[in-house]
Amino acid sequence: MPVIDVRDLRKTFGTCLALKGVNLTVHDGEMVALLGASGSGKSTLLRHLSGLHRADAGPGSRVQVMGRTVQEAGRCGGAVRDIRASVAMIFQQFNLVDRLPVMHNVLAGAFHRLPLWRTLLKRFPPQECEAALDALERVGIAERAWQRASTLSGGQQQRAAISRAIVQRARLILADEPIASLDPESSRKVMELLAELNRERGVTVVVSLHQVDHAFAYCPRTVALRHGEVVYDGPTASLTRERLKHLYGTQSDELFERAVATPAAVTPVVLPRPALQAA
Repeated sequence: MPVIDVRDLRKTFGTCLALKGVNLTVHDGEMVALLGASGSGKSTLLRHLSGLHRADAGPGSRVQVMGRTVQEAGRCGGAVRDIRASVAMIFQQFNLVDRLPVMHNVLAGAFHRLPLWRTLLKRFPPQECEAALDALERVGIAERAWQRASTLSGGQQQRAAISRAIVQRARLILADEPIASLDPESSRKVMELLAELNRERGVTVVVSLHQVDHAFAYCPRTVALRHGEVVYDGPTASLTRERLKHLYGTQSDELFERAVATPAAVTPVVLPRPALQAA
């Protein structure tokens, strides 16, 4: 059974047709790049997969995730909230609460399995605190656990968002241009972490990118969008210069000629644990 199954997905914003009958199937354990220029429909598609947008009504329109209906014929399915517990969204702007400690932002990934009173009072079980610290160690920022999120660099904030997805125990990660605002080194670290979760934990990852070189380096499969339509779906290695020119115009030559290195394995950083705040 596919992890993602999309059929005839259409979305109109005013007079703009953002998605034009998109069909997409993603299987368990895949790491897929969504490629395309700004306005191609990448972010809109990802938001439909998580139920953040509703599609236009239509008899054949359907979005299913892990065999359950997110929406059909423009109407949300009754299991959307349950589905979201297994789906992590990672955004370009990190989506952290700036005034809260990094630790509390990461623990938000556990909210769906905790009683409401614990989330309101921030009284987290010790095992959840341990899991959050383990996740922060995994991404190399455990020493930042009790800092305000606003004090972290962009790359560190994105790694905190990945830690939150780990704590959530997400089976599917939808990453919406997670490296668009990061420097090259931070971008590499974030992409390596996503690839590591895919490779070692079997998490299915769909990541939207502007950068063709990162698609070649980390994603075996690419789905390319142009003006709301899928214009390529296949092995990243088989993307031709002509296809890239269709997507990017005159910029494609420069993108195609960038050196693509095989990503190195990420070694988790083991750091001293700060005192836990648990109940």
